Amino acid sequence: MSTAISQTWYMTQRQMMVFARQPAYAVITLIQPVIWLFLFGNLFRKVIELGGFGTTSYLDYLVPGVVVMSALSSNMWAGMGTLEEIQRGTLNRFLTTPVSRAALMNGNVVHNGLVTALQSVVVVLLGLLGGADYPGGVGGVLILVLASVLLGTVFGALSNALGMLVQERESIIGINTFLLLPLTFLSSAFMAPAQMPDWMRHIADFNPLNWAMVAGRSAMSAHPDWSVVGSRGGALLALAVAAVWLSIRTFHSYQRSV
Repeated sequence: MSTAISQTWYMTQRQMMVFARQPAYAVITLIQPVIWLFLFGNLFRKVIELGGFGTTSYLDYLVPGVVVMSALSSNMWAGMGTLEEIQRGTLNRFLTTPVSRAALMNGNVVHNGLVTALQSVVVVLLGLLGGADYPGGVGGVLILVLASVLLGTVFGALSNALGMLVQERESIIGINTFLLLPLTFLSSAFMAPAQMPDWMRHIADFNPLNWAMVAGRSAMSAHPDWSVVGSRGGALLALAVAAVWLSIRTFHSYQRSV
């Protein structure tokens, strides 16, 4: 167990070194959250008057949505990195070493989790600078960040599995483009559930993206509903474990094919 953990950490460090050498990429990934946070937030700030948001400021409501949406959009492309390593032959060269096969996959997942946590904290701080209020304090923010990391793990692991299965950039791009907007808008990212059509609200109840938002928003409120936080967080954790298991199983199938 300790060997697998140390190997996973080694593979994570390898990924982090690549990330550190591309500071421009880190800045670019924050452009879209800033656009959603401030342009979209200011454009629709009066929507709070419709009621049902649980806050007096639309920015307060929007910050958790942007944090979770950013985690989704960035981790959905994890499979592109896996595909690139397959095409370069890097992954196949690792197969000739005694490194744990789980570590090869999990290193990518842990790396994406760390990047997601950093990105989430930056978005929360930007919201704070913009005037957002977080009654739940640091504890609530930490739960939001954890929820976004769990969501990112789900879609990052599934994206890795997809990359090994299809092994085509166009397929990954097409699937991600198809899923991103429906997952986002069939959730409470931008609109209070009370203002959503009944059919959309019912679909949102089964949307993992919405689970992370509901858990984060509740934890950051003045009076958190810990049963909601626990149930949504537990569901995300179970889904993340299943997604990681699936990516490892897919990797073993890929290994047998080379």
